[in-house]
Amino acid sequence: MLVLLMLVLGSLMLQGISIQHQARLSQGSLEKLALRDSMNAESLLEWGRVFTWPLLPIVQCQTLSGFSGRVCLRLFTDGTALLIASCRQQTRWQTASVNGNSLLFDRNGWSDFCPRKETSQCQNP
Repeated sequence: MLVLLMLVLGSLMLQGISIQHQARLSQGSLEKLALRDSMNAESLLEWGRVFTWPLLPIVQCQTLSGFSGRVCLRLFTDGTALLIASCRQQTRWQTASVNGNSLLFDRNGWSDFCPRKETSQCQNP
């Protein structure tokens, strides 16, 4: 009887460890996907910084082959602009100002949070 009880307890322990292993494996896969999407969003943002954007229309988007996301530029009436790069759930922003017929991107780099007061202005169209 004692041997049977030990077999049952051992089986339950192995089942619990298996469930825990599957949960961690799933979490690792999600983290890997999030890191890849984050790198893609940052790459799209950097590509958008060197892309020659026309100053019209005020909202425009570009896609880059090999990336699942896209990068968009929003121009505002106060002479500022916002570059938005998104890849699935990851989004990066870069602020800029309009100087004549060109864009000057801020030297402080990108942001992983919306730099505008109105969050609707930070949405990728």
